[in-house]
Amino acid sequence: MPEPPPLGAVADLTGRIAQNVQRIIVGKPDVVRLALVTLLAEGHLLVEDVPGVGKTSLAKALARSLDASVSRVQFTPDLLPGDITGMSVYNRQTNEFEFRPGPVFANVVIADEINRASPKTQSALLECMAEHQVTVDGGTYQLASPFMVVATQNPVEMDGTYPLPEAQRDRFTARISVGYPDPAAELAMIDEHAGADPLEQLRPVADARMVRGVIEAVRRVRVGPEVRQYCVDLIGATRRQPEIRLGASPRATLHLVRAARAQAALAGRGYVVPDDVQAIAVPVVAHRLSLAPGEGRTTAADVVRGLLSRIPVRAPARA
Repeated sequence: MPEPPPLGAVADLTGRIAQNVQRIIVGKPDVVRLALVTLLAEGHLLVEDVPGVGKTSLAKALARSLDASVSRVQFTPDLLPGDITGMSVYNRQTNEFEFRPGPVFANVVIADEINRASPKTQSALLECMAEHQVTVDGGTYQLASPFMVVATQNPVEMDGTYPLPEAQRDRFTARISVGYPDPAAELAMIDEHAGADPLEQLRPVADARMVRGVIEAVRRVRVGPEVRQYCVDLIGATRRQPEIRLGASPRATLHLVRAARAQAALAGRGYVVPDDVQAIAVPVVAHRLSLAPGEGRTTAADVVRGLLSRIPVRAPARA
């Protein structure tokens, strides 16, 4: 395996990708940054918001910034699992069944309005997202590298939606909301879209090989024992809160550490500090929590923010 690029090159490459995406998603640098953190953390991104704020545009802009294979699936109530993973088709010439890969066999998979499909179809992504492989009719097929699912969903209160099950939510590294643009950004958006669609003019600034290189560099970012303990303390505390029915899983701890590594790499550092963990804790942890009945005014994000304000970083043990 070739030597990964230095962290300075990682920050430079991701900066170019961010600048490219921000040509489409105007005035949302924090949203774009978190999308890049998820990419470098080898994770999957869930974009949840009301219609028309740019969820799909964010996913498309990120995908088009990479010279890699991209597929898009529009999730609908009649979509079947095989429409995503692929299926075995009988070949009359050979008298054998042949596997026809589905759209999940791509570097970036855009799952648009994922919560409009049935839970059975949503579950087709469970193995793909966790193990980067697909099992169909007893055969196992490896997915591309890098592999990232960027899913969009409307709020569950809207008509025609199915809430994602806990196992599905837990496989997303982070959940973000794009939100409405401020007046200046909305005015700039009108000017940008007055002529041609800016998405059609977007050109790649990186390829799959370059992304694999920066991911390898992020894996080598150091996480000290005090930061690792801080992540364990934070996730463990979610399981003891009276307002939380279901706390975060050990997978959440792993995703939190990986995302903190990526956050540090974007800052050009070869080590993680507690501020990196705190910066990404809410989008990485909150969507995994299930509130107890009767906690209508409290949100999962509020619980995570409260834990961040109360849980201290333990001092490293002296030798």
